[in-house]
Amino acid sequence: MDFEFDADQVALRDSIRRYMRKEVMPRIDECEKARNIPLDLLAGMSQFGYIGGLLPEASGGLGLDFVTWAMMLEECGYFWGSLRTIVNITNVFLRLVGHYGTEQQKAHFLAAALASEKAVCVAFSEPNHGSNPAGVETRADDKGDHYLLNGTKLWITNGVAADYLIVLARTYSPTSDGAPSLFLIDRSDAPIEARLVDKMVLKASGTSELFLDNVRIPKENLLGEEGAALRLMAIGLNYGRMNIAMGAVGAAQAALDMSVEYAKTRKQFGKPIGQFQLVQKHIVDMMVRVEAARALGYKAAVSLQKGLPSRIECSIAKLYAAEAAHEVAKIAIAVHGGLGYSTEYPLERIFRDTSGGVIPEGTAEVQTLIVGREVLGMSAIV
Repeated sequence: MDFEFDADQVALRDSIRRYMRKEVMPRIDECEKARNIPLDLLAGMSQFGYIGGLLPEASGGLGLDFVTWAMMLEECGYFWGSLRTIVNITNVFLRLVGHYGTEQQKAHFLAAALASEKAVCVAFSEPNHGSNPAGVETRADDKGDHYLLNGTKLWITNGVAADYLIVLARTYSPTSDGAPSLFLIDRSDAPIEARLVDKMVLKASGTSELFLDNVRIPKENLLGEEGAALRLMAIGLNYGRMNIAMGAVGAAQAALDMSVEYAKTRKQFGKPIGQFQLVQKHIVDMMVRVEAARALGYKAAVSLQKGLPSRIECSIAKLYAAEAAHEVAKIAIAVHGGLGYSTEYPLERIFRDTSGGVIPEGTAEVQTLIVGREVLGMSAIV
């Protein structure tokens, strides 16, 4: 399978790298400490298609192909895991509204988000439910001309900063007896209490807990049909898994590049440590993992581009790449020795951030069960 980039893709990749080094890297530390990524950084990323690039041009996107998108996510992951995460969540929101929103919803929620004038999030996970969205406990009760939402959401990327939200809730109405639905919320119309959740990974991704207490939602803010949430969400799961896989590849490549440079320049016993056999084995083990993860990621992207179901390809890519990236970061710390632990050096952040990649968009265990189901034709998921 040929993953060679054409001239336009190479030019785009090189432009992204220049922008990241000049505009993004100098701000990583301040954003990590503040635990959020400001909208102006996302606005700058939009020039390359990071905001809505997969949407068709008729919906305000660029109609990018999946291989180009995979390359872009790899580059984003190379420089900063939190930024890749915000980009991913923003595009989940845009995809859902762009594909399933009414014209009124698109006019209200899509245009401002595409222009990076409004921050967005998707609130699916809860304290008791992450990998099983069908078990959602948040309620949406039909009150005639509006719904009342009550519940708690947890692990919500960009939740504190978001102006617009998509919330998953179990719907109770004359036509729905608890089936999960999706609702659009404009925070200026429906205030929602939120708090930042402190964690060891992806510190600038604004991970939050949201508290919905009798939040009033107009009927016209129902996204899609009542009870259709799981179907609408499932269509985008493969996209998200491929996104995480390619972000992990980028992070792993960054750790490998740092280690190669360090092995060439760091001297012990009068010679570069790269001349020692064990260090060379470390470098080779890292490279094998990076190349294998990259091949699986681009295979998934090609499958999506062909319009195939892509469940196996995306789940395998996410399963392997997420775990491989953290293993590469761990080996990179061994190569760097004490320097690898320093918070003044980016390797420590990469090690932490890659440890979190096995959980979003379905844990490693869930991916294993998905692939097992596809291969055997028997589900082990109760």
